[in-house]
Amino acid sequence: MDYPERFENLPLYAFSRLRELLDGVEPGGREISMTIGEPRHSFPEWVTDIIVQNAKGFNDYPANEGIPELKKEIVDWLQRRYSVSLDPQKNILALNGTREGLYNSLTALCPEKKNNSQPIILIPNPFYQVYMASSLSVNAEPYFVEAAPQNNHLPDFPAVPKDILRRTAGVYLCSPSNPQGAVATSEYWIELLNLAEQYDFTIFADECYSEIYRDRAPPGALEALDKIAADPERLVVFHSLSKRSNLPGLRSGFLATGPKNLKRLNQLKSYGGAPLPKPLQYAAAAVWSDEKHVKENRKLYGAKYKLADDILSGLEGYSSPEAGFFLWIKVQDSEKTTLDLWRETGVRVLPGTYLAQEKNGRNPGQDFIRVALVAQQKIAGEALTKIRSFLEKH
Repeated sequence: MDYPERFENLPLYAFSRLRELLDGVEPGGREISMTIGEPRHSFPEWVTDIIVQNAKGFNDYPANEGIPELKKEIVDWLQRRYSVSLDPQKNILALNGTREGLYNSLTALCPEKKNNSQPIILIPNPFYQVYMASSLSVNAEPYFVEAAPQNNHLPDFPAVPKDILRRTAGVYLCSPSNPQGAVATSEYWIELLNLAEQYDFTIFADECYSEIYRDRAPPGALEALDKIAADPERLVVFHSLSKRSNLPGLRSGFLATGPKNLKRLNQLKSYGGAPLPKPLQYAAAAVWSDEKHVKENRKLYGAKYKLADDILSGLEGYSSPEAGFFLWIKVQDSEKTTLDLWRETGVRVLPGTYLAQEKNGRNPGQDFIRVALVAQQKIAGEALTKIRSFLEKH
């Protein structure tokens, strides 16, 4: 049986690679996992009540594009958060988690050719793995742009060679970023939007960590778009309740874009989408309308930011993140460090090399480990203390 060649260069998923690295190796202490970005704080208790109250909706096929109540609460939240006015019918598509939209959007919006050549998708390096998989699925060429420390861990897209930009059909950008916790400024977004206009490409803005931050709310791409009155079709923005509200299992996200893009995305979702069950959509609507639990959640992460700073301050290779819930710690060799740390302490982290792609003989994640601050504070403190002791020893 023949299989498509387009996925031949797709590496094993990061966590599959981690299992291959660590399985069969005895941990050197009580096992503490700091790998996956799965929120562990409690979600609002009333979510379950809303699902039960609307349980009869499990007997219905759910609205593919999202029930009106959900889309209204989404646009109201966007107005409160970013001071932008959108139409729930013309600009919003409910998603079964943002990964569905991040993957499928290129199918609907990426052309087969760009300036008579194979289209290119610009991807930050390191990156969320779905960006590459989506690019390969539409026969586009992934082009990795290093998110270098000297550029605040953000990719310098304007520095990409002009011949590459002329073939560029889309750009993925995550802000706050995974894994570094870097935040794109309004000026950065505006510069990228202007570049998209100049070279005729679409920006896919992954903002699922937007509500986990220290003191100042990260600016969003929609704000920048509104500020310069840019073409709304230039931008597709993704948000989720997974991190904001500790509801990764609810699988509720959305995308916001221009009406022409939305028409194509809606049509694609009609054929191959996975709509959220109606009771879950009602729950999601209520969650988007409430900020109290979000502020409480942010306080818990704020305490862990301080904990990390207190424990790791002064450690060579540690820098405090602006937002998100990952630490991106510089080490000598990410894979070896991960293995030795597990073997000696029982703390499980993720090698940065698994989150990046080698380019010009160099992997920009090679000398970093990613540490997820999702565990309860006491457990996180224990793990961070072990990490510091290990790194100072080695």
